[in-house]
Amino acid sequence: MRLRQTTTAMALALMAMGSAPAWADMDAARAFLDAEIGELSTLTRAEQEAEMQWFMDAAKPFAGMEIKVVSETITTHEYEAKVLAPAFEAITGIKVTHDLIGEGDVVEKLQTQMQTGENIYDAYINDSDLIGTHWRYQQVRILDDWMAGEGAAVTNPNLDIADFIGTKFTTAPDGKLYQLPTQQFANLYWFRYDWFNHPKSQEDFKAKYGYDLGVPLNWSAYEDIAEFFTGRDMSYAGGPSSGVFGNMDYGKKDPSLGWRYTDAWMSMAGMGDVGEPNGLPVDEWGIRVNENSQPVGSCVARGGATNDAAAVYAVTKAIEWLQKYTPPEAQMNEDGTPKWRMAPSPHGAYWQEGTKVGYQDAGSWTLMKSTPVDRAQAAWLYAQFVTSKTVDVKKSHVGLTFIRESTIQHESFTERAPKLGGLVEFYRSPARVQWSPTGTNVPDYPKLAQLWWQNIGDAMSGAKTPQEALDALCLEQERVLERLERAGVQGDIGPKLNEEQDPQVWLDAPGAPVAKLENEKPQGETISYDELIKSWQ
Repeated sequence: MRLRQTTTAMALALMAMGSAPAWADMDAARAFLDAEIGELSTLTRAEQEAEMQWFMDAAKPFAGMEIKVVSETITTHEYEAKVLAPAFEAITGIKVTHDLIGEGDVVEKLQTQMQTGENIYDAYINDSDLIGTHWRYQQVRILDDWMAGEGAAVTNPNLDIADFIGTKFTTAPDGKLYQLPTQQFANLYWFRYDWFNHPKSQEDFKAKYGYDLGVPLNWSAYEDIAEFFTGRDMSYAGGPSSGVFGNMDYGKKDPSLGWRYTDAWMSMAGMGDVGEPNGLPVDEWGIRVNENSQPVGSCVARGGATNDAAAVYAVTKAIEWLQKYTPPEAQMNEDGTPKWRMAPSPHGAYWQEGTKVGYQDAGSWTLMKSTPVDRAQAAWLYAQFVTSKTVDVKKSHVGLTFIRESTIQHESFTERAPKLGGLVEFYRSPARVQWSPTGTNVPDYPKLAQLWWQNIGDAMSGAKTPQEALDALCLEQERVLERLERAGVQGDIGPKLNEEQDPQVWLDAPGAPVAKLENEKPQGETISYDELIKSWQ
């Protein structure tokens, strides 16, 4: 797909230099719609122009204002910053500086604004993983209240909150919406469809392992498949004769290492409790909450699961596979269809039906209470512009991070689906709801997240055994919970730690935490990818 970004930027620049203010007529909007959007919208051209007219009218009190917003650096946000922000300025007269920085830096800036009250940014795109933090600290504007109050005059009547697929992730236990998703994606299993389907691969795998080669449903099958392909001569399927590996992973001691575990790895292993919403009473961070959603422990001795058998198993397997396998390079077929396909991630030996399957990122617009009202109103207009029905189909083609049901169902994605390796089928299926971000058990994401990569890194480097690293991690998490409890800053929904007990008391109780299984490698289970896709349709 050709983006035509240069043409759009030039057209908008010319409109902005015209004699009349850009917000005073439709010329800038029409230039943008002609050059950038075309038919890639769920709205008709007349409806697009009507939506642009609403933005122009609502923005008149803020024309000439300069605002600053921030997000992590991914393709979707690059498109927002480089294409949509200049378009918004040309159409509304509000200048937006959309900074693109690392994910960890976004969290750090947000934390600093929370601690100091200084208005560093007028709006943040931060992951919905912080919903528990935002709900407890009450330092962000509750969007439901905002849209009915100070933000009413600048809330698009065509916003259509019900069309957003990720609002359950940004809604707190009080039932109110705190953040608006602007990009969303699930962590899925990627594999070489052509290699898996080759008759020789299938025959050789069946002969060695006794079951069919297919999409792995559990870690036992994943491990067998990784072993099968590592070092294998794949020249018979058009691949290399050497240098083939069966696993993709990394162990660098970096903040992203921690997110990999809190986001996906622990839940796939089977850590935490079954049921929706995710993580009640114990989530994949190992944090237990009581009936009032108050965090009560992280270590097994307090009913947590950060250092239980499922957690140890998760880290042990990751290290074992890391030492044996590294990722191959992705390529494309000559006809443009992908050699790689995506499927649900397999689960570990401790996983039970109803446990979280995997992680879904939901980067979401967040307005801080420390931001002056007029600046928050202008930023809210920009947030709605980049998530509007006018632009969302085109933005989704660029970044492939769906946020609207109407976009997912758009005919352009029906046409493009064969070249996206199962992504469209996944998002059109009921399966997508089984992937979820971090829930509300985590009372202070910035403080707790930094503990994970440091301790997991110790296990990866061999400085500590997995059990030693996780014992240290759960104790450090509880120290943070204790400090929050003593400070009382989160009121009656903040931490209230359980008394320590013999860990066996908790291991004998139903649910998480869990004791070690005698067999951590049950029979491998797979499913045909084509049958899987049929189940999604």
